[in-house]
Amino acid sequence: MSVTPLAAAHPSARPAPAFRGRIGRDARSGHYAVPGRYRLHLAAADPDCLRIAVTHSLLGLDRVCPVTFLPAVPDCPDGGHSALRPLYDASAHRYTGPALAPVLSDDWSGRIVSSHGPDIARDLARRFGGGRATLYPCGAESQIEAVERMCAQGIEAAAQRAGAADAEEAERAAALDTLLTTLGVLEPGLGAHQYLICDQITAADVELWVTLVQLDTVHRNHLDAAAVQRIAGHPALWAYARRLAAHPAFGAHLDLDAIARRHHARCQGLEAAGAAVQILDWETHAADGAEDRPQVNRP
Repeated sequence: MSVTPLAAAHPSARPAPAFRGRIGRDARSGHYAVPGRYRLHLAAADPDCLRIAVTHSLLGLDRVCPVTFLPAVPDCPDGGHSALRPLYDASAHRYTGPALAPVLSDDWSGRIVSSHGPDIARDLARRFGGGRATLYPCGAESQIEAVERMCAQGIEAAAQRAGAADAEEAERAAALDTLLTTLGVLEPGLGAHQYLICDQITAADVELWVTLVQLDTVHRNHLDAAAVQRIAGHPALWAYARRLAAHPAFGAHLDLDAIARRHHARCQGLEAAGAAVQILDWETHAADGAEDRPQVNRP
């Protein structure tokens, strides 16, 4: 399946990360690939963390790069995690921002390498993924980036604006049209192919699946019932989401209670009728992976 970015798509509006180091190929990079040297700190209810958790599981990196799972709801007034504060303080002199997840830390130095989700996922796949799943196939990078832009702007940002209480009716309608157009672009290909851009799971599938989870478990709560019914009217897309949820690397990290608690702790919008119109029975898939779900622990 070939993915072409929408004309209206723009670069992702993810917040600028506090740290953006990379794992390089050799010692000259400072952070080179050594099994057991690095550690992930994730709160799986956060979308960026969920993407990394799924990527980590697909690559089978439990022993290569261990994971510390954090509570769904940050426990600091500024929205950060107190468990991550020592790492942030050790990594930046007089750091005053929130201690946010995701974090990739270096156990050798006790400092943070990166807090930028997409870079972390790419480095895990490229530096430690040899002989495992090929999540970034050769020649597919531009298509993966197109999917990332479509998800960030055509689905995530559009859904947020479509349900924003402070937006004018015309603005909400335009945002809903953008969302439905994006879903409509993806629907035919997923009706003919099992995965997004080739005959195996890639980073594009991880990106889209997490975005669809957020759309159904978070954003629909602020849309009217008619809008949610129109979103649900893409059977191939939601069959694809259901199929991936049944995969252990995906379903084991699908903690609906944690997503709901994080959403209610952060959300200031008004609940709408769409909250009662669930698109997928995620609970079934979450139950399938419940025995394998990682437990919250602390650094």
